[in-house]
Amino acid sequence: MKKLIIFVIAVVMTVGGVSAQNIFFSVKEGTKLLYANLNAKGNADSYSRLTIQKVEGSGNNLTISYVAQALDKNRRPNSDAPMEVPLKVTITNGVVEWDMKMFAAPGTEGFVEIEGGKIRIPSTLSPGDKLDDVLYTMTLNMGFKIRTEVALTEQSCLAIEDVTVPAGTFKCHKITQTSKATVMRKVVTTKTLSWYAPGIGTVKSESYDDKGKIQSSTVLQAIEK
Repeated sequence: MKKLIIFVIAVVMTVGGVSAQNIFFSVKEGTKLLYANLNAKGNADSYSRLTIQKVEGSGNNLTISYVAQALDKNRRPNSDAPMEVPLKVTITNGVVEWDMKMFAAPGTEGFVEIEGGKIRIPSTLSPGDKLDDVLYTMTLNMGFKIRTEVALTEQSCLAIEDVTVPAGTFKCHKITQTSKATVMRKVVTTKTLSWYAPGIGTVKSESYDDKGKIQSSTVLQAIEK
């Protein structure tokens, strides 16, 4: 479940540079995006699927509902009763804003609590643009509480470039982000590079540790419509 939540956060945060013609995710109902989750050696050890369920509104004012599902390395659901995380993104006048509470999966409300600042994405995004820092906490209550504080900083658009993945070649915005997670006084720093394509969303992302060594990556495997 933790990996799926992390994947969902990464994908939903692709909603940058929103305009009527330049929305960084799919808005067609029924579209399914299949992602391969690769380990440090570049091997796929799991997959994830996003399905667009409902789109309401038009132009720069939209509400998009979709679900994320975790799959094993053979692209099968991880259990007989696969967990699907419902998500809803609202765009008003081309500006996206939501808080981290939406990432709490159904059935986890009793032992997972997410609080923090809202994520705000500007209506345009060009190389050199910077995004606001975001601070939030995730508390797990399992008889005792484990609190994780996360700071998303140094977020900016580095370039616009072509990226080729199994699903095809896309012109993408390349975004950098630094995440610092503090749990039980231990700080884990991760740098992420992500490539986002208008009309699609995340095409590719790479996560590195504080020494610059790649830890994992995600690539768009297929688009099903």
